[in-house]
Amino acid sequence: MNPLLTVHNLETSYGPVMALRGVSLSVPEGSIVTVLGGNGAGKTTLMRTLSGALAPRKGSVRYRSKRIDGMEPDRLVREGIVHVPEGREIFPFMSVAENLRMGAYARRDRSGWAAELELVNEYFPILAERRRQEAGTLSGGEQQMLAIARGLMARPALMLLDEPSLGLSPVLVSEIFTIIRRLNQEQGLTIVLVEQNARAALEVADHGYVLEIGRIVMDGPAERLMASEDIREFYLGRTSESSRGRRRWRRRKTWR
Repeated sequence: MNPLLTVHNLETSYGPVMALRGVSLSVPEGSIVTVLGGNGAGKTTLMRTLSGALAPRKGSVRYRSKRIDGMEPDRLVREGIVHVPEGREIFPFMSVAENLRMGAYARRDRSGWAAELELVNEYFPILAERRRQEAGTLSGGEQQMLAIARGLMARPALMLLDEPSLGLSPVLVSEIFTIIRRLNQEQGLTIVLVEQNARAALEVADHGYVLEIGRIVMDGPAERLMASEDIREFYLGRTSESSRGRRRWRRRKTWR
């Protein structure tokens, strides 16, 4: 598969604090690529940089072979890149229907809204039932569905999905990830998925990257990462963190 998105040697900082340090990754078209890492690893910074909310100080981001680093977020939406941020960031005092319309604000073909709305209703029928309800009164799982559905209204080719399982019950996590897999398989949507729930992410992903203190320390096919002793120990909770495991991790073994 050809790369839809290519990131090379990306560095992003908050003032003097370097948050991303030489990050490189590739996202094939039609794939799900997950980025794993603990709190403070730089995952959200990576997503904000890719979506144009932060400008990198070094490196390049190419989308369909076109340089997009430093491009404004609204321009990136028009290019086909949508960011569903951590914490959902829906408009709580607007109705579900109004939130969905906001997702299509950058589209030039206003007549195409109906097709996207039909798609959204197919994948998220509960939102059709709640269309007149204030978004802030939805459950956490329904709000996450709304955030993804709002992103779909822009008809993206690439969705940047940041921590969709955050604060959800295991049943809702399973439901959300089933929808993510369906959108990829049935609609051909390319997804970059940032997650702390490594098991759920690797079960739907094609390829994974592990981010630690702003650096990529490991990457490989999802099934290979799932079988890795390091991933099992640090992210899947098979064993406690041993000094031996910490030594293995610090070798920063990378699969190519």
